[in-house]
Amino acid sequence: MGREIERKFLVTDESWLPLATRSNAFSQFYLFAEADRSCRVRIVDRQFARLTLKTGDGIDRGEFEYDIPLDDAKALRASAVGRLIEKTRHFVPNGPHTIEVDVFHGGLTGLIVAEIELSDEAEAFTRPRFLGKEVSGDPRYLNRSLSLHGLPSG
Repeated sequence: MGREIERKFLVTDESWLPLATRSNAFSQFYLFAEADRSCRVRIVDRQFARLTLKTGDGIDRGEFEYDIPLDDAKALRASAVGRLIEKTRHFVPNGPHTIEVDVFHGGLTGLIVAEIELSDEAEAFTRPRFLGKEVSGDPRYLNRSLSLHGLPSG
């Protein structure tokens, strides 16, 4: 079973920007989004698409990803729930890890969130100063919640 162990943080400043080694433009939507499961379609750089199924909640979840034809992804957009999420993901090396900084666009402009994937929940990592408040346990910052409900209030 595919697993994703991920911690998520709000970003406090732009000190990460010169550290980023690459970036991708994402356009994504959900076919279904429940508290403990979701199905996402993501188009990357308008060039290829992936279907992702996620199960469970918390920072340790099941994750299954599959490449799908770009034309299929475009056709599935008509069946989406919630709003389209558009963001640019920047990749920032951090020791043996990579921090992924997501800069949201459109209706989510102003939100910048960083994620780091770990091998287990207790794994230590160097926490750069641009990582602010941890929101790993806050479901309002899950992409599926952003798609359904928009920007978190407060």
